Amino acid sequence: MATVSPQNPTTASFDFDQEVCALVLDTAPRMFAVVQEYDLETEHADGHVAAWGMAYDDGSAHVIGVGGAVTMSLGSPERAVWHYGRRKGVSARLVWLAPGTGAAFIRAEAA
Repeated sequence: MATVSPQNPTTASFDFDQEVCALVLDTAPRMFAVVQEYDLETEHADGHVAAWGMAYDDGSAHVIGVGGAVTMSLGSPERAVWHYGRRKGVSARLVWLAPGTGAAFIRAEAA
């Protein structure tokens, strides 16, 4: 399939799948994990991923607990830190995933 731009009368190849993948990368929310940590001041320090989240350009976030029992819509990702770190002896922090560099229609190619 070819398209012709009004500004450029030459015929250019158009790859719709490539355009869709670029759109996905441009509009994707930032991904993060909420990690709960215990006994940080001891040699038995431990932690686990308690939830996964998506942060949007408007500052809001959606968070889902590991296992799916807890879902939250929050004003900011930092609110998840408060929620998951409020028990005595437990702290929480966000770990941001690096923004994606690729998109694919096939699951294995995107991994």
